[in-house]
Amino acid sequence: MRFPFLPPLLCLLGCHVVTAWAADPDADTRNRVVVVENVKLDYAQVLNVEPVYQTLRATRTEEQCDPPPANSQASADEGDAQKGEGRVSKMMDSVKDIFSRRHDTVVPPPTPPSTRRNCRVVEVGREFRRPIAYDVDYVYKGTKYRSRLPEDPGNRLRIRVSVTPYIPDAVVQPGR
Repeated sequence: MRFPFLPPLLCLLGCHVVTAWAADPDADTRNRVVVVENVKLDYAQVLNVEPVYQTLRATRTEEQCDPPPANSQASADEGDAQKGEGRVSKMMDSVKDIFSRRHDTVVPPPTPPSTRRNCRVVEVGREFRRPIAYDVDYVYKGTKYRSRLPEDPGNRLRIRVSVTPYIPDAVVQPGR
């Protein structure tokens, strides 16, 4: 039994191999293998979470006033002013009591005069710390890992597990 189509088929295959070899004589046939990545999702146990902080510094200007010095002259002047003000207010309250027949009047304490002496504008520095990332220690199948994540994962961390055979210089195609 003879196969008349076998010699032309072998010739065609031989030409194809010679053409590929002639195009790149240093090409290794192993590099032409495309390895498909095997991927699955699983959970790892979180061991420790440490926040990574960003420190922001800001300054603003505020007016700060020193308390007025307590001189005997200033206290004497204040005492006279309070006495004079107290007499007038007492007389006005008694006149009001007569006409309105109120007997339980409450006199508010006099407010000290505001002095704007000894005031200056100063810069006050403030420091803010905010978490920008989290360093997470976790264990998967007995091996410990550490990753920096944008959020605190809680007790469990969903992970992507990828397994591919090692073939030097191979093209790895991501799994689906």
